Amino acid sequence: MAEGSQPRVRRLSGLEHVLQHAWPEMEVPFSLGEYRQRLQRVREEMAKAGIDMLWLTSPESQHYLSGYAAEWYQSESPKDWMPLSGIAVHVDHDDFIFFNSVAEAVLSRYHTIARDVRLFPRPQHSPGIDFIVNELRAQGWLPGRVGFELWSYRPNRAVSELLQAAFERAGAEVVDGTDIVRSVRSIKSPQELAYIEIADRIAHIGMEAARNALRPGVTELEVYGEMVAAMARAGGENPGITMPVVSGSKTFSYHALASRKQIMPGELVIVDVAGVYHRYHADLARTFSIGEPHPDIREFCERQAGVWDVIRGILRPELPVAELLDTVKRYYQEQGIWEQRAWVGGYEFGVAFPPDWVGPFYYDAGTDPGDAVFRPGMVVNHESNFFTPHHSGINFVVDMLMFREDGAYIMGNLPFTLTVIDEW
Repeated sequence: MAEGSQPRVRRLSGLEHVLQHAWPEMEVPFSLGEYRQRLQRVREEMAKAGIDMLWLTSPESQHYLSGYAAEWYQSESPKDWMPLSGIAVHVDHDDFIFFNSVAEAVLSRYHTIARDVRLFPRPQHSPGIDFIVNELRAQGWLPGRVGFELWSYRPNRAVSELLQAAFERAGAEVVDGTDIVRSVRSIKSPQELAYIEIADRIAHIGMEAARNALRPGVTELEVYGEMVAAMARAGGENPGITMPVVSGSKTFSYHALASRKQIMPGELVIVDVAGVYHRYHADLARTFSIGEPHPDIREFCERQAGVWDVIRGILRPELPVAELLDTVKRYYQEQGIWEQRAWVGGYEFGVAFPPDWVGPFYYDAGTDPGDAVFRPGMVVNHESNFFTPHHSGINFVVDMLMFREDGAYIMGNLPFTLTVIDEW
C-alpha cells in the first residue's frame, strides 16, 4: 500500500446490507408459549406414528408452527423458482429448523418465531434441494423415517418427487405424514377460538355490505367489491377461496366466480363470505331474492330454515356426528324436502391460505361418520343447500358451529330464511 493511502473498504451489496441490518419487530399472532405447546403436541403425534422427522411444506403447517405468512408460495411459478421453503421437525428436538429462500430473509425474521432459519440461494432449483438435505444430514436429522405432507398441493408433484429422491439418497425412508399436523390443528386453543369469533364478526360485516349493495342492474362483481372493501376496513384479510356472488340460473353452480353479469329482478342471489383474522376463517352464506319471490319458493325456504332451530336444540360438546346428520335428515324428511337437497353437511374451519379454506375433516349426509364426535375445540360450518321450486335456483345457507368445553352454539345471528330485497 502506498504511503499515505487509505485502505480500500468493500461496500456492502444491497442484499448484504439487508441481511446484516434489516430486523423488523416480530409480528406473529400467538404467544411463544402457545407455539411451544403446538410443537410438543406435534412431536407426540410423530412418536405415535413412528416418524423421526417431519418435512412441512404447506402454508398452513408452516404458519401453525411458526407464524410464517406470505403472499406468494411459488406454487405455479417458473421451474427455476421451486417451492422449497419448509419446516423440519425432529421428534427428539424441542426446536425446528425453518428453510427459506434468501429472498425471504427479512420476512423469515419478523413473521415467524423461528430461531433457526437457514437460507438457500437463488434461483431455487436443485442447489436449494441439495442445501436442505446437506443441512439436515449435518444436523444429524437424516437418515431416518421422514414424513412428507403428500396430500398438500405444495410442492407440486415434480418438486415433491425431486425432494423425495434427494431425501432417499441420504438414506431416509419417506412416508406420508400429512395427518400429523392436521390432527393437532383440528382442536383449537382458546385464543384460536377467539380469532374465529372475530373472523365471524368480520363475515357478518361483509354480508351486510353485500345486502346493501344488492339491487337490480348491479353486477355480481360490484356486490363482491363492496363486500371485500367492508371486511378490509374491519381488519379482514383475503380468504382462502375467492368468495362467490352468483345470481339467477348461475346459482345452480354455486362454486362459480362473481362476474360482470347484471343481477336482475326476480332472481335469487347467493352470497358466500368468509371473514378472516390472522388467517383463521369463518364462513357465512345466505340467499337473497331480488323482489318478492313466488309463494312456493318463499314457503319452501321457510321450511328449510326450520332445521337451524332443530340443530340448536341438540348442540353440545361430544355430540356424535351421526346424531347431527340423522336429526337434520329426519327433519327434512318430515318437511317433505329431503329429496330436493343439493348438499347437507360441513367441514372443519381454522387456519387457511389460498387456494382453499376447506379443512381436512368433513361430514355429510351421504357418508357414514362412524363413531366420530364433535370434540371441544372443533369448529365446523354447516351447509343447508336445497334446490328451490320452479327451477329457480338453490337456496344456499351456511353458518358456523363452535364446540367448547362448556357448550356449543351456532355462531351467526342472521335470519336463516330467504331475504327479500324489495327496496331500490
